[in-house]
Amino acid sequence: MARYTGPTCRLCRRLEEKLMLKGERCNSPMCAMDRRNGIPPGGRRSRRRQRISERGLQLREKQKARNTYGLLERQFHNLFVKASKTRGITGDVFVQLLESRLDNVVYRLGFAKSRAQARQIVRHGFIMLNGHKTDIPSCLLKSGDVIAWTDKGIKTELYRGVAEAITDVSVPSWMSVDKEKLVGRFIALPVVGEVAVNFDANVIVEYYSR
Repeated sequence: MARYTGPTCRLCRRLEEKLMLKGERCNSPMCAMDRRNGIPPGGRRSRRRQRISERGLQLREKQKARNTYGLLERQFHNLFVKASKTRGITGDVFVQLLESRLDNVVYRLGFAKSRAQARQIVRHGFIMLNGHKTDIPSCLLKSGDVIAWTDKGIKTELYRGVAEAITDVSVPSWMSVDKEKLVGRFIALPVVGEVAVNFDANVIVEYYSR
């Protein structure tokens, strides 16, 4: 499967905003955004800030969302098309679909420090969905779905690290987790107002509607 293999921190610097793509590292002195004072790739920031067109602002919102969830353009657009064909407000449905991806749920449950790590955990066969092993990060969850670790995953050092750190994890209201057994449940699709996102989904709808 195709994926972005370039420098992760470059994505944040390009958009001049922290997207928290590396988990805890983004809040440490090692963060490239802080070390380079937010200067975008390619040189120094211009003293005279260029005016961004409306189309440019729409593109920036789309790129923020796409990079935050770690999707390629085709994956992102296909998910938007699915949202546009689903009953409801397209922007709200779109956010719900992004949040219901298996890799995102694994991250939100505290089983991974970043979405990239969560995607790797799933791809390596460490996660079960409703009692069956799955290695498809893009799988969309439904209300009542149960997420657990496979026997292979339980034997890893990663699992032991999660077990130690899970007590400090705050899980969103649309999910629940048994912190002793490390078993999570996707209770329902999230209410969009409760989802902490760094982009405006309605602007993304405008971008794709042109």
